[in-house]
Amino acid sequence: MKKLPAILGTTAVVGTLGVLGITNATAATAPAAAALNPDVAPGGNFNLGVWQLQLPVGSPGSPTTIPSSQLKGANGYSNPAYFWTDKNDGSMTFWAPEKGVTTPNSNYARSELREMNASGSAADWKLAGSHKLTATLRIPSVTKNVCVGQIHLGTGGPSTKPLVELYYRPNGDIYLGTENSPDGGQTLHKVGNVPLGTKWNYVIAVSGGNTVKLTVNGTTTSYAIPSSFNPYGMYFKAGSYNQSSSQSTTNGAKVKFYALTITHG
Repeated sequence: MKKLPAILGTTAVVGTLGVLGITNATAATAPAAAALNPDVAPGGNFNLGVWQLQLPVGSPGSPTTIPSSQLKGANGYSNPAYFWTDKNDGSMTFWAPEKGVTTPNSNYARSELREMNASGSAADWKLAGSHKLTATLRIPSVTKNVCVGQIHLGTGGPSTKPLVELYYRPNGDIYLGTENSPDGGQTLHKVGNVPLGTKWNYVIAVSGGNTVKLTVNGTTTSYAIPSSFNPYGMYFKAGSYNQSSSQSTTNGAKVKFYALTITHG
């Protein structure tokens, strides 16, 4: 696998099953973030009616979740420890410590949104069509590694794996992890570098039912989706999914979002 260039503003293309065609880098670039109100809950600045929140608290193997009905609106749910509006810049802020309650299939705690339908049911879309997760964010602190965006498998088979995960490391390196099959095995692709604490944007998109296109600050890379994923439904995730664990409740990953949108077509 070729290492991708870290220089932003260019286009590089690589596929999990071979090289794909060149894509238009500027077409999928995230738009500038709108002004945010620092005096409202996250739901006052972001459309959280299509998300459910998972927190790193609860009973072992069963983290607490907050439904979209409670997240919506200026007076919606917030949590001063794990999910809140920053009073200085209005960002939707997620904190995930190294020690926290995890799901049965993960060793890592998270403060993370899971895509839902507007009706309140769990999103579970097919690869066919157009699906896009767009975000502007900043990571002020991270211990080792944090996942800030995902496409995850839903119904259609026994796998509980992601299709792709977007990672950020303390040295500023950004990697996309693409799953080799529903049975597991992840390939890492370096897709850029942004200094810690610097604002950046990404777009994770599914195109044509068989390609993931990732854009980071204007650089677009494309990855073939193995056909073994075709039976599965999919959904987006975004937030702070910490990728390190210890007994520390003070070490972890803080992620601040300035824009976050989902589009399907």
